[in-house]
Amino acid sequence: MFVIREACSADMPQLLRLSRLVHSFNLPQDLESLEAKVERSRRAFAGQVKEPRGREFVFVLEDVESGTVVGTSSIYSCISWPGHPHLYFKTRRREHYSKDLGTGQVHVTIQLTSDETGPSEIGGLILAPGYRGHPQKLGSLLSYVRFQFIAMHRKWFETRILAELMGALTPDSRSSLWDYLGRRFINLSYTEADTFCQRSKEFILTLFPSVEIYCSLLPPEARQLVGKVGEETIPALRMLERLGFAAQDHVDPFDGGPYLQAMRDEIPIVRHTANLRLAGPLRQGGSGARGIVSAHSALGFRAVRSEYSVTAGTLRLPERTIEILGAATGCSIGLSRFNAKGEAVAVTAARARGSAPRSRSAR
Repeated sequence: MFVIREACSADMPQLLRLSRLVHSFNLPQDLESLEAKVERSRRAFAGQVKEPRGREFVFVLEDVESGTVVGTSSIYSCISWPGHPHLYFKTRRREHYSKDLGTGQVHVTIQLTSDETGPSEIGGLILAPGYRGHPQKLGSLLSYVRFQFIAMHRKWFETRILAELMGALTPDSRSSLWDYLGRRFINLSYTEADTFCQRSKEFILTLFPSVEIYCSLLPPEARQLVGKVGEETIPALRMLERLGFAAQDHVDPFDGGPYLQAMRDEIPIVRHTANLRLAGPLRQGGSGARGIVSAHSALGFRAVRSEYSVTAGTLRLPERTIEILGAATGCSIGLSRFNAKGEAVAVTAARARGSAPRSRSAR
């Protein structure tokens, strides 16, 4: 059985190992930065962070039987504010036509743009290679639990949710787009520039041109990366598209990966997640229905895929699920239901009647 829970300091060695499986600045590869990130997450889960700009949540996927952490994902309540912009390339299509020649061309341009309006962002989804393609669909569990968490704590998140997808990198973790474009203006490697950007964005705004740049001026191997994802990221792209996320012609200025966007309350899992009271153990034989359930308890935040039964607005779960969640009769449980196609669906009105109102915190 697998459980999603909040990251803790004891996970550090395993998180470091995961961070080295993929190039992602959402999961730092040095111990000091990772410890600071997990501590920020701990305080956020505990409700101790009052300002959205400092609130981030790090989830880990644990194999309950072995105690091994095999995956992680994250949510950021606010990624930009005045003085701390979110930077991206705005892409456009420019049509040029010559009457004398009777022909024309369409060009793609990119322009460095900033946003200080503070959307929320999901990110940092990493799953150990040996667990990809698992029968229990662990990648979707790591992704979906974030939206269930958002549904249970809507006031912690903005109405606009972004998802950054990593562009294609070379085998040695370089970005051809950065090598052919960014490095012409900022004499740092892709890794150095992206790392420094975590601390300051002033150098990009100061050194990078603010005008439109025609991508046709770039070599084909760099030009074709604009708005594209790496092969390993395609499943995550398709999953987000099924949840209503769509490209907004915004791409990352370092690797060219696209930013997708969805409105919080239109995401099916957010819209359909119910907040129910636990009535006790599920009777032997069960109901056959399965979904994602989560709870805050003395063990912290925890979520699992589990069988369940809903009657008169209350929820029953298998004893093993209740044990893993650390839940007690009467406590608040988040429930996300899915149909045979894997699409999030609402708890029916008859079953949801009497369910507890949404709250800012399930503690």
